[in-house]
Amino acid sequence: MLKEKLLEDLKNSMKEKNETRKNTIQMVRAAILQVEKDNGITLEDNKIIEIIAKETKKRKDSLGDYEKSGREDLIKQVNEEINILQEYLPKQLSKEEIQVIVKQIIEEVDATSIKDMGKVMSAAKQKIGAAADGRTINEVVKEILA
Repeated sequence: MLKEKLLEDLKNSMKEKNETRKNTIQMVRAAILQVEKDNGITLEDNKIIEIIAKETKKRKDSLGDYEKSGREDLIKQVNEEINILQEYLPKQLSKEEIQVIVKQIIEEVDATSIKDMGKVMSAAKQKIGAAADGRTINEVVKEILA
């Protein structure tokens, strides 16, 4: 289970004195614990992957701001954190692979124009999950439907 792997990796990063890795894993574990306590549930791996994907997206979004301000130290740290988080995510699909899936979904939901984007996006997010970020899926859907 993913929670056990995170705990084991946390212990190893503490032994190795790898601060960035330790802090990143602790942050993910805290986010998981928060969701579990708030909802009174125990999360399954697929929900944990969603949390990790969300944390990865936050970091990718913040990169632009750091680049504008020229903060090389923060850019380096955030890139390290992204790489660590991506170890726990499923293999990310390429744009071409996403296009194939989106074309199938468009046929399944019988989408004909950009007005059907909501239906297509909803189905695509369910089918693709954390194997691609929403922004990339959105771009592919727009390209195909436009």
